[in-house]
Amino acid sequence: MAYLPPHKRHSTDAERPSPKPESLAPQFHKKLSIGASGSNVERRKNKQSFPTWKIVYANNAISRWFAVGLADDTHFASSTRLEPISLKSFEHKLGEPPLTLVLDSHLTENKEVKGDVRKSPWESVTEDVKEDLLSSFQNLRKVMECQELEVKPALVARFGKILFHGSPSVSLETVRSSSVAVTTLRQLKRSFYTTVPLSYMENITNEVVPNIRLNFEEEKELYNVKLSDSKSPDSIISCKCRLMNDCKRLELYKSELNQVRHLVFDISCLDRELDLRLMLCAKRILTTLTDDEKSSISSLIDSAVLDPDVKGGLRWPLGKASCGDRYTVVGVWHTNSKTFRNASTRLKVRHADRFDFRTSSGEVTGEVSLKMTGIVSQLQEQNIQIDQVTEMLKDNLKLIWDYFL
Repeated sequence: MAYLPPHKRHSTDAERPSPKPESLAPQFHKKLSIGASGSNVERRKNKQSFPTWKIVYANNAISRWFAVGLADDTHFASSTRLEPISLKSFEHKLGEPPLTLVLDSHLTENKEVKGDVRKSPWESVTEDVKEDLLSSFQNLRKVMECQELEVKPALVARFGKILFHGSPSVSLETVRSSSVAVTTLRQLKRSFYTTVPLSYMENITNEVVPNIRLNFEEEKELYNVKLSDSKSPDSIISCKCRLMNDCKRLELYKSELNQVRHLVFDISCLDRELDLRLMLCAKRILTTLTDDEKSSISSLIDSAVLDPDVKGGLRWPLGKASCGDRYTVVGVWHTNSKTFRNASTRLKVRHADRFDFRTSSGEVTGEVSLKMTGIVSQLQEQNIQIDQVTEMLKDNLKLIWDYFL
């Protein structure tokens, strides 16, 4: 069934159960066969400990989860459950399928979880988020003032599905296919799966963009080469490259370290098709590379061979994927994206073909993200107008609920 955008749904849609999460499963290209075979869970977990794109959190980062979509939160445990979702990429890494939170279809059909909603979801989320957003940005501002690197803050909304994984204190077997309390969910590990259906991406581009009056900005094809650095083992360098005019070589135009997350809110939207992640993060642009470092990185980029038949679109001749004992290619992303913007938001619709050299795995994904550039501009002012930031956040969240979830 084709994706039906929120602003075109009938009011009765809210009474229907959430769609099965399998509809969000990634479409794997036939070339994306998994390199490793076997079912040894421990081996997979060991391989997972060497991610190509390491996630970095600030020392005082905030990471929270909560759910919206129930009229009465006291019915949460009796009206929701966790269901397994089949995602090959996660099963390959973890050895077991993750779980996603859904409304109980029987209770939903009988309207046992419905009632008068006192606040709209965007109002509730604004109240839950605003204090942490303000405090997290103040901490980020301090980093920007003392950091030698060029730091660019961003407040981003991503759309997809929240996935829950087992933790040392709670196993998936104890919560699978049964009612679960909020306190238990908060003990589980979680991740955010950003792949969305192609029909969703087409609707965003063809219907939502004109409806919310966004202007086309640019279309871009990039190769993002991921490098490990032996002198900084906790960091990954992302080398963003464009195709040169002859379409046979890459041109490096920007190098960044892993982005740093200062605030992450994962929000289960129980009465919607997709979940929401709000994230305050900072890009770290490398501007102080020495001539030797630039030369080493450039030699790795120049050695890359364009090959549309391999995962990620690039390969390296034998012995050419490292430079001395300093830099090593650990992954590559090939992305095609379109961006649209207005004075306060910037929308990106992106197709990505990723490959992780260390786990010999990859996937093709489709993703949509919305940057709230107007809010970040307000937060960067010396005298922050808190009421204005709050209203802008509420307006952006209403926009998200009306068109993106």
